[in-house]
Amino acid sequence: MKTYNRLNLSEREEISRNLAIGNSIRSISQRIQRHPSTVSREINSCVVDKKYYRAIFAQQYHNKMARKQRANRKLETNPALRQTVLGYLNKKWSPQQIAKRLKVLYPNDMTMQVSHETIYSFIYVLPRGSLKKEIVNCLRRKHQYRRPRKPERKNNSGAIQDYLSIEERPVEVAERIVPGHWEGDLLMGSRNASAIGTLVERTSRMTFLVKLENKDAKAVREAFAEEFKVLPPGLKRTLTYDQGQEMAQHKVFTKETNISVYFAHPRSPWERGTNENTNMLLRQYFPKGTNFNKISKERLKEVQDELNDRPRKTLNWYTPHERFGELLR
Repeated sequence: MKTYNRLNLSEREEISRNLAIGNSIRSISQRIQRHPSTVSREINSCVVDKKYYRAIFAQQYHNKMARKQRANRKLETNPALRQTVLGYLNKKWSPQQIAKRLKVLYPNDMTMQVSHETIYSFIYVLPRGSLKKEIVNCLRRKHQYRRPRKPERKNNSGAIQDYLSIEERPVEVAERIVPGHWEGDLLMGSRNASAIGTLVERTSRMTFLVKLENKDAKAVREAFAEEFKVLPPGLKRTLTYDQGQEMAQHKVFTKETNISVYFAHPRSPWERGTNENTNMLLRQYFPKGTNFNKISKERLKEVQDELNDRPRKTLNWYTPHERFGELLR
C-alpha cells in the first residue's frame, strides 16, 4: 500500500464503476491500492447506501469540506484575528456583526477578515469544555419560530388620559430622516417588582438605560427628564411610548422637556419596533428574573456603552455611538 493521501477524482470514479458492477470493497481497494477501511470510510461519508455513490458528487462534497477546514484554520493559525474575534464575542457581538465590522476596520487586510459562517464553525467544532461553553453563552439565542407575544401590560387604574396617538405623529418620525425622535419602554425585573427605563433614538439606535428607584409615573417622568437634560434641543423632539401607566404624567414631562409624547396602539409592540428589539438584546445582559434594584447605575452605563459599541447591520455596520456622535457635531 502507498503512503496515505486524499482520494482524487479518478480514484473515486474507479470506486463508483466497481460498485456499479457489484465488486466488493476489498476488491476495489486492491484495484486502487488503498486500504479497505479507506474505501469504506469514503463511501459511508457520502451516502447511506453504497449503490447511490457517485464520483462527481463525492468529489464536490469533499471539496466543500476541505474549504470549511481551510477556513477554520484561518482562526486557528492567525492569533491576532482569533483574539479579535474572541474579544468581540465576549462583548456579546454576533458573528455577523464581527465579520462585517472587521471589513470596516481592515478594508485592505484580508488576514484580518473572516466570514460569520467561519466564526460559527470555529465555535462549534471546539471540543467540549469550559471554553466552548463560555463562547457559546456569548451567542445570541435564535428561535426557529416567532414566539407569541404577550399582551402589553394592563393597569386597573384606567387608560392614559388626553394623549396624542401615534397616528398624529409627524411623518418624518416614521421615515427616520430627522434625528431626535425616540422610543421608550420599561424592561421589567423579577415578578414586575423592579424595572429600568430604556430610551432608543430611531435614526442612530443610540440607547440610554435609566436607573429607576420606582416605576410609578412620577419616578419615571423625573428619571427620563433627567436623562434627556444633557442633549441639545435638536436631538430631543418626540418620544413614542406604549400605553403603560408609568407615562401617565406625559403632559408634565412634555412641559419640562419640550418633548412631545405619542402613544402606540394597545398590544401593538411593532409600532415601537426599535425599542422592542433593543429590549430583546438587553436580555443577554439582564435575563428574565433579574432584580434591577440590585443593579447599580454604574453597571447599567457599562451595558449601555457595550450595546452602543456594537456595529449594526441597519447602520451599515457602524455603531450607534459613531452615528450619534456625528449628530452631535
